[in-house]
Amino acid sequence: MSAYIKALFASTIFTSAFLLFLVQPIIAKQILPWFGGSATVWSICMVFFQVVLLLGYMYSDWTTRRLGVRAQTWLHVGLLLASLAFLPIITSTLWKPTGDESPTLWILGLLAGTIGLPYFLLSTTGPLVQSWVTRTAWSAQVYRYFALSNFASLASLLSYPVLIEPHSTLIQQATIWSAAYGVFVVLCIGTTLYVWRCVPMPAPVQITSNGNGIGTTTATGMPAARPGVYHYLVWAALPALGSWLLLAVTNHITQNVAAIPFLWVVPLSVYLLTFVLAFESDKWYRRQVFLPLAAVMLVLCAFGLQDDIGFNVKTALPVYIVGLFAFCMFLHGEMARLRPGAAYLTRFYLMLSLGGALGGISVGLVAPHVLSGYYELGLGLVLCALVAAVLWRHQRSGLVFSLSLAACCAWFLAQQVQADTTGARRMERNFYGTLQTLDTKGASAEDRVRQLYHGSVKHGEQYLAAARRQEATTYYGSTSGIGRAIAAAPSGPRRVGLIGLGAGTLAVYGRPGDIYRTYEINPLVFKLADEEFSFLPGSLAHIDRVPGDARLAMEREASQQFDVLAVDAFSGDSVPVHLITTEAMDVYLRHMQPNGVIAFHVTNRFLALAPVVERIASARGLHSALIHDEAENSDLRRTDWVLVSRDPQALAREPIRAAISVSKPIAGLVPWTDDFSNLFGVLK
Repeated sequence: MSAYIKALFASTIFTSAFLLFLVQPIIAKQILPWFGGSATVWSICMVFFQVVLLLGYMYSDWTTRRLGVRAQTWLHVGLLLASLAFLPIITSTLWKPTGDESPTLWILGLLAGTIGLPYFLLSTTGPLVQSWVTRTAWSAQVYRYFALSNFASLASLLSYPVLIEPHSTLIQQATIWSAAYGVFVVLCIGTTLYVWRCVPMPAPVQITSNGNGIGTTTATGMPAARPGVYHYLVWAALPALGSWLLLAVTNHITQNVAAIPFLWVVPLSVYLLTFVLAFESDKWYRRQVFLPLAAVMLVLCAFGLQDDIGFNVKTALPVYIVGLFAFCMFLHGEMARLRPGAAYLTRFYLMLSLGGALGGISVGLVAPHVLSGYYELGLGLVLCALVAAVLWRHQRSGLVFSLSLAACCAWFLAQQVQADTTGARRMERNFYGTLQTLDTKGASAEDRVRQLYHGSVKHGEQYLAAARRQEATTYYGSTSGIGRAIAAAPSGPRRVGLIGLGAGTLAVYGRPGDIYRTYEINPLVFKLADEEFSFLPGSLAHIDRVPGDARLAMEREASQQFDVLAVDAFSGDSVPVHLITTEAMDVYLRHMQPNGVIAFHVTNRFLALAPVVERIASARGLHSALIHDEAENSDLRRTDWVLVSRDPQALAREPIRAAISVSKPIAGLVPWTDDFSNLFGVLK
């Protein structure tokens, strides 16, 4: 019988942890297009999940200490049944933003209204069920259940992009998750009722470690010694730094190294793996291995923040992923060494969750408002060395070495700040990232330019010489795809749509009587385009401005009858996926003249996007042409644009016809939709 009960307990914990992490990408993918595909959406979602996890652990701690088993049972069963009212977890279109909201607050409210109570109850399951395990005959294995929950979370996270996302629509994902949550409710109610009926409620036994496995029962059966203030502070500080470094590394590699949206999976997987290893058994975390490794990676990662190795994808990805693994093994390994007896298990998990939430809030909510650049990773490395100094404060050599590491990391951080600010005219940060403008000297006064960067990616530049101020630059020269599309448009007054503003370079093509309608989700881009560049005020065309996500705005407004529509919205170096799907194409077509041209900017270091656009065009019965421009003997950038039109004659006009190239096909590529997109399949 005990084997079946163990299976019930384990199944409840495994199912709750699996669903806990599976719901995160499902919900995030539903709302990502509403906020411009910004990678920050994931960070805000992580903050919400960590805060709700903290509330769940607080609930578990409070009910375990304050309520009897009967009261616990009725309260928990009642909440489980009430949570079914949230199903299925499909985000209501009423939550679609209009462009005037605070994205952070709107996302938090949206998540609370869509998944709040079910996620809260999933969060309570691990510590609550483990507290019940401590009152059973197999209580010595309690911390293995924590490792099991983290293993389930890791399995869930890895299964989504490989097994779930490519083979099911968002509606199917939400429906299947909701059905699985119903199974979880049944399992959890069964576990709760079993505890009420069959598990005695004496004082919990003390759990200690024998050095070989986690959890051996003492003969006294007495509670563990009461933890002191120091223990509570360390229990919070260690996971806080783990969470801090997780989000900071994710921000760094997705904003500054390789702006590929799915890269958040890798650091989160590493983070969860360290929890599994640290709490599954004492044998995995060895100080003599991980302390030197963490020290070396601290210096290397800090050095990379002000050197090319930290921004080149071939070196930065392995450095920061290995670094995150070493740091989290150190932090979570030390956390496991300081775990208390079972009497304080729920309080231990509460502090662990509190630390995780504080780390997430610091990076996800506070840093964008107090730091002008992505400096939270450098700060996290300094804090990691300082917490080591606290742990080894009684060992002179360890203290001196840890403080030396902190000083070294702080020096490299100062170098990073100096490199960012030297020569910068403006550097500002908001929900959508960091924008920076700077002036270059150039070979002569006529060659000096002012540049706009989003993270490490250039988003436009303008010549400073008066005679060259209205000259097209970077990706937008007359020989580029968009330059040719505008030149081939009808000779009368033109209506041109711009999805993504940048520095406003395309406004130079405006003529008297033309209307250029600009869609831009980031209000800071409008601000810098007006204050740092003169493309918009210097244009001869009338400029309309539409704040908010372009696709949402175009879905709401009447047909604009564009002659040319430029899809040029970048999140770092990647076009937001929701702007290159068949559904997005349908939205664009509604706003086009019969012979209008939609120009997709697909220049990209990491992704082959031209075949994606061509496949979507083919699926909708449209005609497409790739314009590859080497920009030889000029200061322009090499570019790729794909032009799409209903009318084949629109693409046969000069100067388009003379520049058409052939893209390299991708075997097995299917049209991307709002439900199906495969970034792995188009990696260069």
